[in-house]
Amino acid sequence: QVQLVESGGGLVQAGGSLRLSCAASGRTMSNYVMGWFRQAPGKEREFVAAIHWSGGSTYYTNSVKGRFIISRDNAKNTVYLQMNSLKAEDTAVYYCAADGALRGISRWVDEYDYWGQGTQVTVSS
Repeated sequence: QVQLVESGGGLVQAGGSLRLSCAASGRTMSNYVMGWFRQAPGKEREFVAAIHWSGGSTYYTNSVKGRFIISRDNAKNTVYLQMNSLKAEDTAVYYCAADGALRGISRWVDEYDYWGQGTQVTVSS
């Protein structure tokens, strides 16, 4: 089993920044893909960004490219999502997820095995 705990959400003005953290425990994460997803009220959960834990390759959805950066700290078993130039439409609950299926980075919710509890990000305009 993998446990994921997110932190770092909050209220920020448009144009501001936040850094989300996802602490992983329970297994060696070296073969996992770690993803960030978000879900706004009344909308489906959507892919934001992902990183392969061992190789460090990354993938972003178009709406956050150039504004968000995903990274990981192997020593701390933690994945980060640095969010810059935040917009009102970034408001959502953000979830960390882990995919252990030994494949390339996926953007599909159903292909992730483990999920955190979520952290609220609210951007005021």
